[in-house]
Amino acid sequence: MSRTRLERFSDAVFAVAITLLALNLAVAGPGHGPLLHQVADHWPSFVAYLISFATIGLIWVNHHALIENVAVVDRTMALLNLVLLVFVVLIPVDTATVAKYIALGGQDAQVAVVLYAAAFVGMGLSFAGIFEWTLRTGRLRQPLPARARLKARLQFGAASILYLAAIALAFVSPPVALAIIAAVPIYYIFERLPVVGSPTSDRAQT
Repeated sequence: MSRTRLERFSDAVFAVAITLLALNLAVAGPGHGPLLHQVADHWPSFVAYLISFATIGLIWVNHHALIENVAVVDRTMALLNLVLLVFVVLIPVDTATVAKYIALGGQDAQVAVVLYAAAFVGMGLSFAGIFEWTLRTGRLRQPLPARARLKARLQFGAASILYLAAIALAFVSPPVALAIIAAVPIYYIFERLPVVGSPTSDRAQT
């Protein structure tokens, strides 16, 4: 499989997932009270949308930088990429679920946040798996130096650790857990990752 084909397919999936996020933003419409009140009552949908959009967007930026530096795409790489996309596609579903239940509180809110965080855990771990695949000799055009690999692994793994913490906290306070999930994309906006020596890595952040 060519690198271009893999990247184009992935871009299409990312685009569809990010577009689906907006479907949950529509309010009930006329006959359901003043529009301003409907918008105000719909705040969980807007919050969940922003979190998911930022997270998917940042993953897409880093995915592009990483794949651009890949020298060869084999069957293992293609399958790892498919696993990543499985969780990307799940995010719009879990975004809609958490938007419906977070304000209700109770067990339903807890379960909704757990499902939401779990999708991000899967996405983070699968992306880390792709990163590990790239570290083998001959798989990158510009390999990441060995001395930088431990730091890169820690940076890539930080998101999954925070998402796991959010899952644990969801059983205590779903809003706090949601805040931790929201903090992850904010963290990666400012935390620059060495995207395996990619020529564009100096411009890419996640």
